Amino acid sequence: MGQDYQNYIAGEWCDADSGERFDNINPADHDDLVGTFPSSGAAEVDRAVEAARGAFDHWRLVPAPERGEIMKRAGDIMTAHKEELAQLETREMGKVLDETRGDVQEGIDTAYFAFGEAPRMAGKTIPSEMPNKFNMTTLMPIGVVGVITPWNFPLAIPTWKIFPALTSGNTVVFKPASDTPATATRFVEILLEAGVPPHAINLVHGGGSSVGRAIVAHPDIQAISFTGSSDVGREINRQAGGQLKRVSLELGGKNAQIVMDDADLDLALEGVLWGAFGTTGQRCTATSRLILHEKIHAEFLAELNKQTAALKLGNGLDEATQVGPVINAPARDGIHRYVEIGQGEGAHLEVGGGPATGGSLDKGHFYQPTIFSGVKPGMRIHDEEIFGPVLAVIKVATLDEAIDTLNATEYGLSAAIYTRDINAAFRAIRDIQTGITYVNGPTIGAECHLPFGGCKSTGNGHREGGDGAYEFFTELKTVYIDYSGTLQRAQIDNR
Repeated sequence: MGQDYQNYIAGEWCDADSGERFDNINPADHDDLVGTFPSSGAAEVDRAVEAARGAFDHWRLVPAPERGEIMKRAGDIMTAHKEELAQLETREMGKVLDETRGDVQEGIDTAYFAFGEAPRMAGKTIPSEMPNKFNMTTLMPIGVVGVITPWNFPLAIPTWKIFPALTSGNTVVFKPASDTPATATRFVEILLEAGVPPHAINLVHGGGSSVGRAIVAHPDIQAISFTGSSDVGREINRQAGGQLKRVSLELGGKNAQIVMDDADLDLALEGVLWGAFGTTGQRCTATSRLILHEKIHAEFLAELNKQTAALKLGNGLDEATQVGPVINAPARDGIHRYVEIGQGEGAHLEVGGGPATGGSLDKGHFYQPTIFSGVKPGMRIHDEEIFGPVLAVIKVATLDEAIDTLNATEYGLSAAIYTRDINAAFRAIRDIQTGITYVNGPTIGAECHLPFGGCKSTGNGHREGGDGAYEFFTELKTVYIDYSGTLQRAQIDNR
């Protein structure tokens, strides 16, 4: 029997006004009810925003280093409960324990980065063109921030947004994905235990069409941070842009790994197996295209097929499992439609190609790791994000053709090239159109102290991770201090 969870609004745990609830079920085991959650809407968002707005004037005046110390305490609590959090994530989302432990560690690292960044939230002193005048810049919090997060990294991505938002002095209204609300609830509990003031963090459960839309539209929310699909991101940008809100969008990807003929093939093979089938392909940075030089294409593909077919599927709570379920039945069905499309487009199905069934797999949403060869740019399985364990393999003859093929999508998040040629590596770094580029490493594996984000349809130019997150969550204020005792007119009196 699962736990009955609640919203956290204005310092109180509470149900939705409607009394309606939704179930959260383990995607690997239909018999495992993680919990039930309130189906909230605009009324709950209104109360959450009112509470956050009321808390802002107090929280913004707490010295930034003190706010950072609270984030450190949150990291300490997460460290003490790392295994508990990983187990909960795996039950909710399905990915294997090694990965959910990594997800939790990413959140811990982000907490400690916030602790270190808080005392460094400095402006600049800048010489004046006038005598007896002092100029500087300083960073100011924005106000109430709306945070809308996806299900595939149910702890790490909320920490990427909420730690810098709170450390910068903002207050938060948080809507987690309906597929992973329990991890989000536990995260809010940790923030409160660490010392975040009760009204400064508010948690509202519910669907995107009800809670998410209300957050985006609310006039008292000054900024929106969203991670999800490009289609939803475009709609959020349209709605929020009409109110001149600040918006950070981290959206889709169609990431590719290039393997040149001089590459360490064993290393490249490990990279693509991890990049394509880690998290069951359910990452925005997942390797969904593999671009192979023609000289190593046949050899590499044969070994990749062999190792892919041997991957062990199952419940992520089993330490022997290598690939968990996809998040839900609609996702599994959508992946299968793309596999059918690929076959219809003339691509050659090498491995997989259908739902994984039999034994305990029948209790969950499992899909076979799938590989297509003979894929060409212009095919839908080459161009469109599938968000599942489906890899499209493309053969090329030159480095230039490899880079052109990699760039031949609307997305620009992550890319990888495997080569021993330093000149080729630097040409790829220069010419690949992505926000993240790896050399001799897979397309997945972001570190919290570096910027994360992409170009083209992957986002709107903002970055998460590193100090870029703090730039998004603060306003830059310019300050002039004239101690001359006379009226000085810039651009006039000094020329």
